[in-house]
Amino acid sequence: MKRALDVAVSATALLAAAPVMAAAALGVRATMGSPVFFRQMRPGLGSRPFNLVKFRTMSVARNAQGAVLPDAARLTPLGSFLRRMSIDELPQLWNVLRGEMSLVGPRPLLMQYLARYSPAQARRHEVVPGITGWTQVHGRNALTWDEKFALDLWYVDHRSMLLDLRILAMTVLRVLKPQGVSSEGHATMPEFMGNAASRGERSDTAS
Repeated sequence: MKRALDVAVSATALLAAAPVMAAAALGVRATMGSPVFFRQMRPGLGSRPFNLVKFRTMSVARNAQGAVLPDAARLTPLGSFLRRMSIDELPQLWNVLRGEMSLVGPRPLLMQYLARYSPAQARRHEVVPGITGWTQVHGRNALTWDEKFALDLWYVDHRSMLLDLRILAMTVLRVLKPQGVSSEGHATMPEFMGNAASRGERSDTAS
């Protein structure tokens, strides 16, 4: 039932959002050039990697030494708007149709975080990652990493179709009244570095 809901809603949403996505693509191309889409490998179900796609929200600006500037310096006004309204996430509906993502689930984070998770935190990969989730409707990037993981694990342990429908309804309200788009003092969210306990627990298997 969850997969049927994913396919039906994502296909319908892609059609309905086509004009918005076309306008976003033109705006990104006009202000940041190509490519229009940002693609990055992320861990999915069982930590298996897949290619996540979003609209670009940042330039590729570099300093005099050739190093990429921090996120805050590269986030464009259009990119900030796309993030605030969650329009940058719309291309992930293709990931949902392909079965790599679900409408609802823990957000797919970075591949390098896999070695930094504690065993409990790694349980977030027991389910298909989502475009939105229990964490996103309870604070998004305004939360600490510990709070995010606690909410992700709560979803893993309590997931149901009824809960997914509730999260989708709450997501619509969050999009209409954006909150928690960025962490305080950051353009997005500070990097998750793990903690001493989780690194110690995983040291025997990290290699």
